[in-house]
Amino acid sequence: MRFFITGGAGFIGSHLSDRLMAEGNEVTVYDNLSLGKKEFVERHFSSPKFKFVQADLLEFDKLKTSMEGSDVVFHLAANSDIIKSAKNPKIDLEQGTIVTYKVLEAMRANNIKKIVFTSSNVVYGEAVKSPTAEDYGPLLPISFYGASKLACEAVMGAYCHNFEFNAWIYRFGNIVGKRPTHGVVIDFYGKLKKNPLVLEVLGDGNQSKPYVEVHDCVDGMLFGLNNSHEQINLFNLGTTGAVYVKDIADIVVKEMGLKNVKIKFAGGVRGWPGDVHTVRLDVSKLESLGWKPKYPTSREAFSAGAKDIIEDLKTQDL
Repeated sequence: MRFFITGGAGFIGSHLSDRLMAEGNEVTVYDNLSLGKKEFVERHFSSPKFKFVQADLLEFDKLKTSMEGSDVVFHLAANSDIIKSAKNPKIDLEQGTIVTYKVLEAMRANNIKKIVFTSSNVVYGEAVKSPTAEDYGPLLPISFYGASKLACEAVMGAYCHNFEFNAWIYRFGNIVGKRPTHGVVIDFYGKLKKNPLVLEVLGDGNQSKPYVEVHDCVDGMLFGLNNSHEQINLFNLGTTGAVYVKDIADIVVKEMGLKNVKIKFAGGVRGWPGDVHTVRLDVSKLESLGWKPKYPTSREAFSAGAKDIIEDLKTQDL
């Protein structure tokens, strides 16, 4: 098949590109490289089945032309630096909601009917039911990133109804593994490289989220695409349980081979404005179709992914 991936040179997108190429598909990656990196996908440049387009999704004519002939669109591109956008709502409006509208319009212009969208658990806001299932409501996100993801889901639903699209929407847990462009492991690693005696941690350390190893994430998306055939296919994509920030600090310290590190917590119940303190996801819907992640618990997923990240970071330091 012919796949078009927005954000295909990013963390998750590059792993998705690898998987689709390995299966013999044709892949077009569309990325402005604001977070993604060309080296994440350059191994495919010599293949006639691979095309890389460096451009912004706000460039509609370029987007529409680049998308021609595709069978399925994977829309992964978004601002994922939630801390940055907490101070500037325009970032998520433009790079989330507006670019999603442009992607859908480019699909309509090219008569492409299938879209896979990476949403997030943050659309649930501070859910009072835990673990939280896909039919939970009302959805009241507390971050601009979450508000944008929810708006994208809503617009996508309207396109499905009015233009007979099919959508696969995944509300992710936190993703961890090789090639991250930012995130808690990189943040802690950088702080400890500067000062191996003290690690400053935002919040109280009791914030806890579910984690998914990146290869499991890609596998889950493709499994849902191939095994669920409703007009709108909505899934939580995660693992059971969660990992606490204080445990993440301990894991990173251990993987770096450090000892006697003092952990200093900034205090408060959130790491930053818009940060949901506690998240648990009900992942039974996707698993009921037969999907089984390699790392079924958040602790297993995080430990495996964090180890890969730190090994890569150590190599880059050499």
